[in-house]
Amino acid sequence: MTTWNLKGTKSHLLICNGSSCMRKGGEEVTQAVRDEISLLGLDEEIHTTRTRCNGRCKDACIVIAYPEGNWYRVDSPEIGRQIVRDMHESSLETHKVYQFVNGEMSPNPAAAAIVGVSKKK
Repeated sequence: MTTWNLKGTKSHLLICNGSSCMRKGGEEVTQAVRDEISLLGLDEEIHTTRTRCNGRCKDACIVIAYPEGNWYRVDSPEIGRQIVRDMHESSLETHKVYQFVNGEMSPNPAAAAIVGVSKKK
């Protein structure tokens, strides 16, 4: 198994490859994100990881950007490419389903995210 040298990494994109996301184009989104990173020469700055289910299946496909903590609904490979180009721009606001606000994860009122079930306490 490869162990990446992550020195210099500024962002980590977690790309859901769970079954719901895969049915809604997860493979195409994953490849578009990775292709855009290479095209822009950002391989040293942005690391990607395929994940299994992130629990937001009705918002599939989900891409999570850290350290920002933004969760994006990605409904096309082009939106995946746009995330790589514009992670810090407001142009992605309607695709951002969750974000950190004052140190707490909050739904984004600008996105029409599906309300999920609550975790058991």
